[in-house]
Amino acid sequence: MNTISANNGIFNSYSHISSGKRINTAVDDAAGLAIGQKMQKQENGLRVGGQNAQEGIGALNVADGALGGVMDYLQRIRDLAVRSMNGLSSSSDRSYYQNEINQLKEGIQSMAKTTSLNEQKLLDGSMADMHLATNPDGSGMRIGMANSTLEALGIADFDVTSGNFSLDDIDSAIEMVSGMRGNLGASTNRLEHTYNYNTAATLEQVSSRSRIEDLDMPKAISDQKKEDLLSEYRNLMLKKQMQQDSMVLRLFQ
Repeated sequence: MNTISANNGIFNSYSHISSGKRINTAVDDAAGLAIGQKMQKQENGLRVGGQNAQEGIGALNVADGALGGVMDYLQRIRDLAVRSMNGLSSSSDRSYYQNEINQLKEGIQSMAKTTSLNEQKLLDGSMADMHLATNPDGSGMRIGMANSTLEALGIADFDVTSGNFSLDDIDSAIEMVSGMRGNLGASTNRLEHTYNYNTAATLEQVSSRSRIEDLDMPKAISDQKKEDLLSEYRNLMLKKQMQQDSMVLRLFQ
């Protein structure tokens, strides 16, 4: 029985060393296994939350890049509107200006309708309440994506040939887009902080779980060598005992 127990001990010792784990089954440490699995769940949640934060940053960067293009269009529209207000501009000149303005407006509308990530439209108003699951329990933060359509900017009917247009409409649209980009920038900074926190917290979780589950390898190897020597000694003593018993039997034959 002692030999069987010793062999089982040697087998368990080798299995722990090969896996690098102190806890391979619940038999090794039932409470430690339960705690480790709970910590792993938290660890996985933090890691996935960090990935979701990164995806959110990507979406915001795409949206901000598109809004930068919208701003360029708006600035050009304003330049053309100011030129059309010059007293030396004829009605045909204003028509030329308006033709270009119409093209620029189409560019703005196209950006608003087509800018997307993973087939999700970002600037047409449909993502006004985007949820990002950045926490281990699936909660997180909500981000209101911008709506940069001509209707939302209030310049769908902007026309320099009408004679009663106002630069205030373009100025208001420019201010709106600037505000949108500012909000996206603030949200991006917040997501970056969330990602950094999740990354650091994940490492702490891994470290804490390691202290519970992982094997003290130097000590385990030392103990294993000790067990090997003891096993070899037991085998030698058993062999010697068998030889002595055999000699005694021969004496009585």
